[in-house]
Amino acid sequence: MIKFIKGFCKRIPDAKFEKDQVGNIYITRGVSETYPCIVAHLDQVQKIHSKDFKAYETDAIIFGYSAKHKRFEGLGADDKNGIWIALKCLESYDSIKIAFFVGEEIGCIGSSKANMEFFNDVRFVIEPDRRERNDLITSISGMDLCSEEFINDIGYARFGYKPTDGLMTDVMELKERGLEVSCINLSCGYYSPHTNNEFVVKKDLLNCLNFVRHIIETCTKTYQHTSEDWYGRSRYGKEYEYWEQYNEMSMIIDDIVNRYPGVTAEMLQEYYGYYFDMLEIGDYEEILNTYNEENIKTEKDEERKLAV
Repeated sequence: MIKFIKGFCKRIPDAKFEKDQVGNIYITRGVSETYPCIVAHLDQVQKIHSKDFKAYETDAIIFGYSAKHKRFEGLGADDKNGIWIALKCLESYDSIKIAFFVGEEIGCIGSSKANMEFFNDVRFVIEPDRRERNDLITSISGMDLCSEEFINDIGYARFGYKPTDGLMTDVMELKERGLEVSCINLSCGYYSPHTNNEFVVKKDLLNCLNFVRHIIETCTKTYQHTSEDWYGRSRYGKEYEYWEQYNEMSMIIDDIVNRYPGVTAEMLQEYYGYYFDMLEIGDYEEILNTYNEENIKTEKDEERKLAV
């Protein structure tokens, strides 16, 4: 995907392509005092991808299929749809910034290490990384992502969107790291993500693209916004950052153990230590032990239910 995006940027003479040591991509087109900004993630979640995997397109939908195995296979439209929207806008606008992050699906790894100076001159940040068609994510886990002024100015109702609360994704990570402009996450037309039955509804994808274009063209000022936690305190500080890393690792541990049974605290620290740099070996041991204890309790509860 990185190779594809780099090749795409070569077609746009004034697009500046940069990649950091983690693998994140930063693209700036044009010279401006402020820029609209779109972000998406490069990774995807698919259990199966046959060598003959192909994306098929009808008048209404796009789906993945293996003719050899006669089965549907996931597209990775989470978040290829977001990447497509970002690149379409890169083509269309003389001044724009785009960031593509690695490792969103395993805890926003890339955005947790992003170069925050890249966002110093952006007016707002849009992330098309939400399933289905009409969710306008304005808050995540009780944390507001954007100002009321921004919500009012973007004209979301015209495109069938409704403000709602969402799940962890890159714009949440950027806000927690101190990004002081309004951010949103948008439904962009993919359905049944992370499964072999994933598909894209083309009209919903195009509607998201048109909504993003509308925001870029009408919201020409900077929409300042500072996120606060449940208690009204700014979400900064070393202690808060430590607990954020601890909680993120706790959230992804189930997926890690399912993929790699027998994983140890030492293995976790070796692989994730660079990204979760505030966690020590004892933290990984505690997270693993808590996970195992909860699983044992769940299994015993299920056994009791069966016995009854």
